[in-house]
Order: sequence, then structure tokens, then C-alpha cells
Amino acid sequence: LAPEAENPTNPMCLIENNPKEQLRVNQEALKILQSIQQPVVVVAIVGLYRTGKSYLMNKLAGKKKGFSLGATIQAQTMGIWMWCLPHPKKPDHTLVLLDTEGLGDVEKSNTANDSWIFALSILLSSTFVYNSMGTIDQYALEKLQYVTELTKRIKVKSTPPKDSEGEEEDSSDFLRFFPAFVWAVRDFSLLLKLNGKPITEDEYLENALKRKKGTEKKLDLAKKCIRQYFPSRKCFVFDRPASRRALEELEDLPESKLNPDFLEQVQHFCSYIHEQAQAKVIQGGHTVTGTSLGHLVVTYVDAICSGSIPCIENAVVALAQIENTAAVHEAITYYEAEMGKHLKLPTETIEELLEAHAQYEKEAIKVFLARAFKDVNHEYQKELGTQLHAKLLEFCSRNEQASSDRCQAVLTQLFQDLEEEIGKGSYSVAGGYQRFLDDQKEKVDQYYLVPGKGLMVITAALLSCLTALLQA
Repeated sequence: LAPEAENPTNPMCLIENNPKEQLRVNQEALKILQSIQQPVVVVAIVGLYRTGKSYLMNKLAGKKKGFSLGATIQAQTMGIWMWCLPHPKKPDHTLVLLDTEGLGDVEKSNTANDSWIFALSILLSSTFVYNSMGTIDQYALEKLQYVTELTKRIKVKSTPPKDSEGEEEDSSDFLRFFPAFVWAVRDFSLLLKLNGKPITEDEYLENALKRKKGTEKKLDLAKKCIRQYFPSRKCFVFDRPASRRALEELEDLPESKLNPDFLEQVQHFCSYIHEQAQAKVIQGGHTVTGTSLGHLVVTYVDAICSGSIPCIENAVVALAQIENTAAVHEAITYYEAEMGKHLKLPTETIEELLEAHAQYEKEAIKVFLARAFKDVNHEYQKELGTQLHAKLLEFCSRNEQASSDRCQAVLTQLFQDLEEEIGKGSYSVAGGYQRFLDDQKEKVDQYYLVPGKGLMVITAALLSCLTALLQA
């Protein structure tokens, strides 16, 4: 996989988690992500190591191979890996799959980063898949301890409410910005029944998340956090795909050798994700593109490496500054291109130029508004207005110069014969002066009839030309 990583159609490590080092953003992968200007549907999968996370992600990609599987997963999937693909169901969208290293691997030298990997997966995704084995029981919930630490790993607001008195942020703040939650239960062997009656997978999850009477608060904490932080919840259960021995070759195993029920469950899971997973949206309802997702990656990882807690509000403010500055640039570029394409200089009247300016100024503002967000006090829109006015003055100056140059060229061509006659002394004879005046008037009349001279018809060039001829 590593030699092919330069190909953006293959998975690449986006956030590196190397032994005894801080988390680090892979600049090559970041460049590819930020080149995507379409909205992104971001699906992240997290779970204990060697639980088949990468297999599901490859299926979502519609590929047999991609993210590494099997015994080499511990070495291959370190940090967060990214795979960007055209969305199979949503035109003009990109599907970004984030595969994370297995949590809880005691052989890792930097297990402290597990909580950060978990938090980053939530911060970056629009759909968060938690992958576990067996059943949703107390053991599985205890392994989901990272969800109970989220308030220590993620801040929604840069400053807590004045009346909070140091209390943790309200769960309602989190649920407004957290992704949809999907629990994938692998090697599930129970019957989906409750009190003897059939239940759906979602009902199985909701029943598992209920607080049981007599349960200690501490044991119920993971359930409570999932209920509070993730209002949108979904569950999928999967049979064992094949025999334990065959699983070692799962990547190369033909589907005919896999459990048909498992294949049907995988197809059901993929269809749901492809059809229901939404594009990532941040505070204020702004749809995230690959470009802006890349900025969020850098902001969050920088915060972690500096010893701070990633703050959603701060990240959105920083992103707004970047996006709004880019929106101004994009609008100005559009204005210049359209004016240059449709406005032929010199114009015959100033009104013609002003009409074109009004049209493309309006369109440029639409271009700006399509990308800008959280433009507090319309600061960036005012800056756009200032720059558009400066561009108008620039076009006016260029229009006058183009007109002046055109007039000068016409005059030079028309009066060339007259100057030659003067040089020959043709008018230095009796009645020559009157003939000169007649010829000069004829040339001036011809000058006024030549089209496309623009605003500067009565120019200093014309006056100086006539004066020079008279002096001659």
C-alpha cells in the first residue's frame, strides 16, 4: 500500500501517530484533501484493534482492497487514514472515508493518543461508526470508555457561559455539532428478540443503552453519554463472515466462500451509509468542502499538539477567516474575468461601463455569499465592496487610456498624408492655406466618423495634432 500512497485514488495516512511522537498531519494527504472543492460526506470508523473495521470501509469504497486488513493492520493503520472517492449516490459530492488505528492495543507505545484519535474522528466526521465484536453488553460499553472523556477532549465554546461556574458544558451543546452515530456489531450470534418478541437492530441498541435499575451511575456513564451526545443513532449486526481460519485471508477470499447472511448485512450497511449519511456541516449550517475539512484537520491537530483542548467554536472562527478571505478573492477574480470577457474597451459612453460593472458586481457578491459564512458585521462583504469599487476605478482608468490610445492611432493614420504634403511644401503656394484648411477639415470630419474611439474623442491628442499642423 505504501508505494501507491501517492495516488489519491488509494488510502493515505492523514494524521500520523508515530511511536513516541505527537500527532502529525501528513502534508501530502492534506494537499489532496484541500484540492477537493465539493461538499464532503465524511464517514469515520473507530473500534478496538483487529475487529474488521477496514473491511467495512473497503466495502463502502466499493473496493475489495484498499485499507489494510489482517495481521498487518497494527503496523499499517497507525493514526487516521483517509480515502477520497466520488460519492456513489450523491452527484457533485466526495465520500471521505476515515479509517482509524485499533484502540486499546497494549503493544502500542503511545496508547495515550487513543482518546485523541477517538475525539478527532468525532470532530471530523459527519457519520461516526463504532465497530465492536460480539454483543452490546457491559464489557462492550466499558471498552467505549472514550465517549465518557469527550468533555475533557472537546470544547464547543471558547469561553464557558458566565453562570456555569466551572461546570462542564451542557450535553445539548455537543449534540448540535456531533455526527450521526452508527454501532456496527460484528460476529453477532444472538437472536434479535426481547421478552420473546422480535426486535429490530435499532431497538436492540436502544434497549442496550437504557439505564438498568440498580446499576451504579459509573457503570451507566457510557450509555448516558451516547444517549446525550448522539441524538441520531443506528445499529447494524453482522454474522461471522467465515471460519476463523478463512478470516486470515479475508481480503483475497471470494464472496462465494463468505457467509451469505453476512454479505447481505454488509450490503444493507453500505446502502444505508451511501443513501443516508449527510455532508458534513459546521456551526451556522455551512457545508464543509474538502478544502475546509483540511483546515479543520490542521486546526484541531495543532490544538492537541500545543497542549490545548480542540474547540469547535475556535475552529469555526479560524475557518471562517480563511474561507471569507478566499471568498473575497474568488469574487474579485470572477468580477475581473467577466468584465474582461464581456466589456470591450474603450466603451463609447461611461454609462456602458457602469452598466457592466453593476451586473458583474451583483454576480460577484453572489459568488462571495455562496462561500462566505459567519461574516460578523459584514466585515468581509464590506471589504469586497471596497475592492470592487477600486476595480471600477481601475477599469475607468483603463477605459480612458484605451480610448486615448485609439484616438491617437486614428489621428496618426489620418493626418499622415497631410503632414507629408506640408513637408513637400504643397501648401506654400498661392491659395495653399485655404486648401490646407479644407483638407484639415476633411480629415477632422473623417476622424469623427471612425467608430470605436471611446470617451476621449475630443482629446488633447487631437488638439495638439491640429496645433502642430497649423504651426507647420
